[in-house]
Amino acid sequence: MKAIIYTQYGSADVLRLQDVVKPTPKDNEVLVKVHATSINAADKLFLNGSSFMVRLMAGGNRKPKNPILGADVAGIVEAVGSSVTQFKVGDAVFGDLSEAGRATFAEYVVAPEASFVLKPTNITFEQAAAVPLAAITALQGLRDKGQVQAGQKVLVNGASGGVGSFVVQLAKFYGAEVTATTSTSKLDVAKALGADHVIDYSKHDITRLGKQYDLIMDVGAYRSVFDYKPILTPKGRYVLMGGSIGQIMKSLITGPLASFNSSKTLTTLSAKVNQPDLRILAELLATGKITPMIDRCYPLSEATDAMRYFETGKVKGKVVISVNSTQ
Repeated sequence: MKAIIYTQYGSADVLRLQDVVKPTPKDNEVLVKVHATSINAADKLFLNGSSFMVRLMAGGNRKPKNPILGADVAGIVEAVGSSVTQFKVGDAVFGDLSEAGRATFAEYVVAPEASFVLKPTNITFEQAAAVPLAAITALQGLRDKGQVQAGQKVLVNGASGGVGSFVVQLAKFYGAEVTATTSTSKLDVAKALGADHVIDYSKHDITRLGKQYDLIMDVGAYRSVFDYKPILTPKGRYVLMGGSIGQIMKSLITGPLASFNSSKTLTTLSAKVNQPDLRILAELLATGKITPMIDRCYPLSEATDAMRYFETGKVKGKVVISVNSTQ
């Protein structure tokens, strides 16, 4: 089968389309013919290998242990292991393989059946592939860490990217009043996603506008957590959901310090893939409560160009890679 591989850390230029061995499912696994996948920030981190911690996560200090990137996947079940009970050959599925070996930038992938759920019939494979990792991060950030409630005022920093686009939609689903911050070129995106208020962060400092929020969802992590403490309501919550490894590590240290002697909570999200949350997302997709936003879609053979575009930081929503023709 064909796959996009990288045998050394670097930019998108190290990616290559090559023939690799087609995987075989174990007893509890399903073999999926990949119709689409999408790029996440984690893929860029693993590709760049810019820190020792990232290289450790990628499985190798000098070169990656797993040479195929990709966690999001949507496709058709082609074979099932002997103990698989949830799926049959021919089922259309989507899932998140973040904790199941990744490797979705390929024509086929295998993973435990618990990594997948059935794809709603009203969305395409490309749309389904744009959902898993970003939407699970948004869901767990809002529901579990943020404890969002109807009527709350929610601020979303970095509202027009992959994760941020789902945070806005899910916050509205939960009944919150949403203020979204983004760049000038992406203001229309935030409005289209349903944000009640949109702020251009290049023109306005959100911490100096005299507004307070019950919940701040920080996807971009462009500044210190201490800057946001004054604009939280007395029992407000701040959740860091993205940024560089350095920013995340700093937040893990400074968050508890910023929360000390205060009823305000500042915390960092580490999303965990699980099938129940994938099922929740599938239902929201099926009922039209959330809709994935796709900026561009590239064929597998142009995955290098897809990653180059992702690296520009100009993406509105998600970048999708179409692997096989959709059905």
